Amino acid sequence: EAASSIGFFLSMPFGEIQTRDAIQRMVNKDGKTLYVPRVGMNFELCDMDLVRCDSNCDSSNLEGKLFFDDWPTNKWNIPEPPTINSNIATPGDIDLLIVPGLAFDCNLHRLGQGKGYYDRFIAKMNAATDTNEKMLLVGVCLEEQFLEDETIPISDHDFIMDMVLTPSKKF
Repeated sequence: EAASSIGFFLSMPFGEIQTRDAIQRMVNKDGKTLYVPRVGMNFELCDMDLVRCDSNCDSSNLEGKLFFDDWPTNKWNIPEPPTINSNIATPGDIDLLIVPGLAFDCNLHRLGQGKGYYDRFIAKMNAATDTNEKMLLVGVCLEEQFLEDETIPISDHDFIMDMVLTPSKKF
């Protein structure tokens, strides 16, 4: 609740927790500044920015559509901010980053899709940020994606989450 700016992923059509309702609440009721990922069209770069959604993102229309429903989609069929939106997050802009994953464990380790998009983004944001201003990292997943009895191996470049949430539990 204390975070005023949140980086939040737009869900893949299947295989991960759906974020649509949470995003609608964030922009319509909670008044948070929202940043969403943009990978772009060059997937070989494995680079990602988070782009601020401005005031035109703060409501759904009468048909229940949200601001991102008419955005172009990337190769994973995830909507991305149009390239005309140049409000790209810089270090210190985001208080809380909600991170997807294929799996998480009790050590708050994360297994991503394998390309390092989020780890590179977090490293970029934290590199020029005071220790007290680093983003809070919260992993979110479905119950079956949380491994209570197994450990996900990590490398030096992997970031450990500060917290992991499932629909019914907090770790």
